[in-house]
Amino acid sequence: MCGIIGYVGKKAATPILLEGLRRLEYRGYDSAGVAVLDGDELLVRKKKGKIDEGLARLLKQEPAPGHIGIGHTRWATHGPPSDINSHPHLDQSGRIAVVHNGVIENYDRLRDKLLKAGHKFRSGTDTEVLAHLIGDYYEKRRGKVGSSRCDDRTAQRAVPTQNGSSNPLTQAVCDALREVIGAYGIAVICADQPDTIVGARRGSPLIIGIGKGENFLASDANAIVAHTKKVVYLNDYDVATVTSERFDVLNLGADTANVQISKLEFSSEDAARGDFEHFMLKEIFEQPRTVENALRGRVDIEGATAKFGGLNLTSAELRSIDRIVIAASGTSWHAALVGEYLIEELAQIPVEVEFAHEFCYRNAPLEKSTVLLVLSQSGETADTLAALREAKRRGHRALAIVNVVGSSIARESDGGIYMHAGPEIGVASTKAFVSTLTILALLAVHLGRLRNLSARRALEILHALEAMPKQLESILAQNNAFKKLAKKYAKADDFFFLGRGYTFPIALEGALKLKEISYIHAEGYSAAEMKHGPIALIDPKTPTVFLVPQDSMYDKTMANLAMIRARKGPIIALATEGDKQIGKVANDVIYLPKALEPIYPILASVPVQLFAYHIAVVRGCDVDKPRNLAKSVTVE
Repeated sequence: MCGIIGYVGKKAATPILLEGLRRLEYRGYDSAGVAVLDGDELLVRKKKGKIDEGLARLLKQEPAPGHIGIGHTRWATHGPPSDINSHPHLDQSGRIAVVHNGVIENYDRLRDKLLKAGHKFRSGTDTEVLAHLIGDYYEKRRGKVGSSRCDDRTAQRAVPTQNGSSNPLTQAVCDALREVIGAYGIAVICADQPDTIVGARRGSPLIIGIGKGENFLASDANAIVAHTKKVVYLNDYDVATVTSERFDVLNLGADTANVQISKLEFSSEDAARGDFEHFMLKEIFEQPRTVENALRGRVDIEGATAKFGGLNLTSAELRSIDRIVIAASGTSWHAALVGEYLIEELAQIPVEVEFAHEFCYRNAPLEKSTVLLVLSQSGETADTLAALREAKRRGHRALAIVNVVGSSIARESDGGIYMHAGPEIGVASTKAFVSTLTILALLAVHLGRLRNLSARRALEILHALEAMPKQLESILAQNNAFKKLAKKYAKADDFFFLGRGYTFPIALEGALKLKEISYIHAEGYSAAEMKHGPIALIDPKTPTVFLVPQDSMYDKTMANLAMIRARKGPIIALATEGDKQIGKVANDVIYLPKALEPIYPILASVPVQLFAYHIAVVRGCDVDKPRNLAKSVTVE
């Protein structure tokens, strides 16, 4: 949540900051602001509301010239959205500006200490407390440049010039962060340091972008990919001192910092909306290619299996796994449920799906041969990362499926699989979900072939996966049918989404998508559960989206559908091509291609995404920036 960008170089900073903030707006859009140094004058411009409606207009009225600056787009935690609570925040002197992602858990105690020392606060944010704390230490450090080092630890330097740890602003940041409890990704500038940005992270992502005669800080590579492909992903407790010509990194918890330069795998065009009205629609239509990318190089037809290069486990070690726990949150949790069905059926390994935040706080027994698998598009989801660390602390292998190369989960897991889905900008996840389902199917085949899965069955699934991109394209070709459905049902106040077996998690996901972007109350259930209570809510004004593939549960599902029909509930059926019965009992039908039961969830995902999208558009909702939501939840 929230977005950070910093720039130092020879170009005008404000246009670069504003462009970067637009690319980060999916991370938070309650308010936005910049702080720019014009000589030794610190100019702060910030405004409540979305960037183009607030900050961009303000900057036209009150320009902020300069060649170094920091920017922020906010998703509110402490203090409601307002001009005053917007970032950047200043210290007591007004000479230091700070932007911050995360939560300072002990901010109230720090605030009380600073109040007693005579500090005055204007906002209700934890970030302003951090700014004052840094400023307080900076005043104590002034005049002592070079006389002391940050905890006497040596930074690993990018180029052989003066170490950033001797900078008084860096020292002050280090001093302040030693008092902080919580999560942070910060960028700091000071009017006395006209060529320096200091950044630091713990639990909230931050990267350095390396240019020629210019450098960047950002919470997300999307913000800077138009300017550079060379980045350094900072680790927890790293503190970076960035100038136009160099950067230095030290670590508060180690003698040296681990600095590795990486190359971004995507371009600025990949992160652009193109001709689509919304990022979400673009990403829905990218899903045929997403599946192809997830399959590329991983299908071994000759061996009737799937292959992965990054699991870092031998075949013997994989065979010794007696139980898998999958930890995830939100949409990834729904993908995990599909993964449970896949792995248990194809590999015969017991699987348990946990909410990542619950896994961290309950003392669930884990046998020695249990492996944890975590799912996260961003690779920075706070509770999922905490679950991974908890499993490793208890001595268990932790594997990951992630989309972002260089993310915290990717770096800290013992092994894993990249989605290669490309940047996902829409807050409501679509292509990352489908990519995860594809990879889970491949993983289930891989594990199954190490046990008792026959080559014949494995090949059936692999060939069906390879056919999936064209089948998805045939569903996307029905886009206009979903528009018509949306116009018909957009005024409903409540929806049910029902499925059985492999389609039950897709019912959950369909309900979530509708809630996220259209603000309609929706519930996902197993169709068999309706008669155990929820059917009391069925009436002619409550539509039900029924997933009714012609699979092993078809007759049972049709019986459940009849119960809804008998109570005059409107039914929208997602059925299999050639089904001649469904049209007699459903009010509206969308036909999907035939597919094997274990991979049918991939097909069924696209219709529920399109349905939610078009209803949100009809209702006038901001699809890419749904209220109260941010793309990546990096605080608990």
